[in-house]
Amino acid sequence: MTAVWGRTRARAVVSLLAASTMVAGIPATAGAVQAAGPVAAEVGAVDEVSWGACDQEILAGVAEDQRDLYSCATYRVPIDHDNAALGTIDLALLRRAAADPEARIGSLFVNPGGPGGPGRTMPMGAEQFFEQPVLDRFDIVGFDPRGVGDSNPVRCFTTAEDAEEVLGGQVAVPVSQQEMSRTLAGYTDYARFCDRNSGALLRHMSTKAVARDLDVLRAAVGDEQLTYVGFSYGTLLGATYANLFPQRSRALVLDGNVDPQLRTSDGRRYDRERAGGFEVALDAFLRECERVRERCAFSPGQPRQKFDDLRGHLRRQPIPLPGGTDLDLTAFTNGVAGALYSARSLPSLAKDLQTLHDVVSTPEGVKPKTLTEDDLRVVLRQGIDPRFDVRPDSKYLADDSYFAVNCADKRFRHTHADLPAMAGQWEDESPVFGRAQAFADPAGCPVWPGDAKTGAYRGPWNAKTANPVLVIGNYYDPATQYTFAKRMASQLGYARLLPVDAFGHCVLGDSAGVDRAATEYLVDLTVPPSGQVYEADKAPFD
Repeated sequence: MTAVWGRTRARAVVSLLAASTMVAGIPATAGAVQAAGPVAAEVGAVDEVSWGACDQEILAGVAEDQRDLYSCATYRVPIDHDNAALGTIDLALLRRAAADPEARIGSLFVNPGGPGGPGRTMPMGAEQFFEQPVLDRFDIVGFDPRGVGDSNPVRCFTTAEDAEEVLGGQVAVPVSQQEMSRTLAGYTDYARFCDRNSGALLRHMSTKAVARDLDVLRAAVGDEQLTYVGFSYGTLLGATYANLFPQRSRALVLDGNVDPQLRTSDGRRYDRERAGGFEVALDAFLRECERVRERCAFSPGQPRQKFDDLRGHLRRQPIPLPGGTDLDLTAFTNGVAGALYSARSLPSLAKDLQTLHDVVSTPEGVKPKTLTEDDLRVVLRQGIDPRFDVRPDSKYLADDSYFAVNCADKRFRHTHADLPAMAGQWEDESPVFGRAQAFADPAGCPVWPGDAKTGAYRGPWNAKTANPVLVIGNYYDPATQYTFAKRMASQLGYARLLPVDAFGHCVLGDSAGVDRAATEYLVDLTVPPSGQVYEADKAPFD
């Protein structure tokens, strides 16, 4: 996930199709919500997915001898599962066929999180987080959720110039009154553009709507029950599905978990605690750096004190970079947060921090080192907001699904007038990340179009699924702290928690023990024993 606090860029244009009395083979009344919840789709009662060849540019990174495994499709679903009159959208799908079709169990759907992460091409990298028995026995199916990527992207702007004019003045970590006012004004204008330009889909972007799409896709590939792996926000999608369709849930693996009850009932408290999760991960990184000393470039002296001194300097003034640019507090905060997402990035983060500390601690009268981009490979790379990665005069190709989903799912009861004081309080509690978190969703969602904040599933979360849900949580996960994983496991009606003593956001593919447990669960429905703490394959400074 490259955009730490914000949105995910995706390229696509999909036409909004006219309304029909029959959607994906489902009569208009079949999706009606009953007292017990939505009715599950039935195999044979919905149109089958019609798989075909993928465009070659999609498979550009796939070896020639592996391309026959892949096929692509679009699948039509209603904008509103309870009102066919609003029309339909097409979801973009990609399938990696089971390597051993004779032993095939079914399809395994994957979601990368975000929200707003395009998931269609995830099967192309499936070997990075699944063992061979999973690849042998499942078709791995990725899809861009509604409003994302190639699935009718939600777009608030028609030109990149408009986007830059509205959003270009925003500051992710605003400190001065002027910066805060400009940032909040940008969010207000952003919401107005979204209300004006994004159409009916904006009102139907909740995770509940995506879960209902997923259930139709499950039936459309011929599976009576869902097998699913979700990462990060994808754990909320999995938990929502498990509670809307508990008897249709075969095996669900949730890696990097949110707290579903808190996230959907009190967005302000959830994001406040989320800032604390980044602080926990940062503190653990600095302690580990001090412990291993000679293997960590930031270890001479006291890493915690050095980090605080460095950040204090950046809060007062930026550090000049070549080309007339500066490393300011926003870029630094985003860069550090982004590096904490991956344990592999931590050694490079330590080098960047030491380089910056050398610059700000240069004795008076001595010319400091001139920095280059090669000196700050992690901090600068992670600090880029892909929202602006377009030419100012080009057609707007980003999508705005991040806020469309989060503002539908989360509840916020404050106003913009509360933000400056709130950000100060959060910064007192979480000095590095509190202010940035306060000026993300808590700033965007209070002014989001009111009728686009509806339709979310907010519990209960304790429906008993056919098999326990596998909940995986790293001790030092910055974005979804381990406490959230414990809460997810306790809130679900039937779950097994797998704690992992590891850094980074999500862990499948980086822990042989977890990978093995997930494989046995997905293939044989064998639930790992409780009480075991798993380890990552490598510590950050090995």
